[in-house]
Amino acid sequence: MRVVFVHGACVRDGSWWWHRTAELLRERGVLSVAPALPSCGEAGLPAGAGGPGLSEDISAVRQALLDSDESTVVVAHSYGGIVTAEAAAGVRSVRHLLLVSSYLPEVGQSLSEFGDGSPSAFLDVDSHAGTFGVRPELLVDTFLQDCDPEVQAQAADHLARQSVKVTGQRVGAAAWQQLPSTYLVCTQDRGTPPSLQREFARRADSVVELDAGHHPFLSQPAAIRDLLLDL
Repeated sequence: MRVVFVHGACVRDGSWWWHRTAELLRERGVLSVAPALPSCGEAGLPAGAGGPGLSEDISAVRQALLDSDESTVVVAHSYGGIVTAEAAAGVRSVRHLLLVSSYLPEVGQSLSEFGDGSPSAFLDVDSHAGTFGVRPELLVDTFLQDCDPEVQAQAADHLARQSVKVTGQRVGAAAWQQLPSTYLVCTQDRGTPPSLQREFARRADSVVELDAGHHPFLSQPAAIRDLLLDL
């Protein structure tokens, strides 16, 4: 088995965000990869109105899935669920989807349809540049309150401006309708409230709850490793 990790919005260097869990998996002989998302400026082109969007993110993740015939579990975090919905559709090697505080869009849905139409307080939107990002001063209290200080400090260096157009672009497939799926509800998440997560989780085949914040793969990597090994 191998694992493909798909990170959330407004961050870069997925291998860092997943590194604590990836290391524990490697100790058990399970390799993983965390593809770069172009809309976060990770593919050499800057994010923005004329930059990469959802389709480029989907292509990047899909290519990572097609790079191997080995049985694969895809772990999608937050916005990563939007990308994975289309990227994993029809890929024969994918055996299971693990959705962490994530979105499960229907065909034709966009990220913006999961909100109330206004940006969250922790986001900074630059409509002129066509980008959005997490307000650095709210990063820890919103997303990393249960992580150790070293992780909190490093995380600030891994934020990214992302093309805002990804919020309105619609997915063309819904892999969770075709594949076994597990939803991990993070009950201490201050970014995506648990009540909303539980609504999203209704679309998954099974639901697990963990007393963790928005990034349990950083705060409780052993719990995520064990869940993946069970899958």
